Amino acid sequence: MTNLGDKYTYRVLWSDEDKEYVGLCTEFPSLSWLSPTPEAALKGVRKMVKEVLKDMNDRGESPPEALSSRKFSGKFVVRIPPELHRNLAIEAQEQGISLNRLVNAKLHR
Repeated sequence: MTNLGDKYTYRVLWSDEDKEYVGLCTEFPSLSWLSPTPEAALKGVRKMVKEVLKDMNDRGESPPEALSSRKFSGKFVVRIPPELHRNLAIEAQEQGISLNRLVNAKLHR
């Protein structure tokens, strides 16, 4: 049986500042766990999230939705300088493809 904390997005990074690994949870950006090994950092932050979820449940608070459960439309709007827009439109035209396809390919790299 999985609990809600299992669906969250976890990451382990090396911290040069702390000289240890830091475990993070994307849905709870204020939480972190330092440890000398990546495995222990992940285990620590997962335990911390589980405790926070229990506290939230005890207080009747709603936990954040897990990114893995969210539905994404595949669309987003980004503002760029007009000159960059022009340059991308020219590049797309020269390649014989849509601006959308060109930008998608550049983001996919």
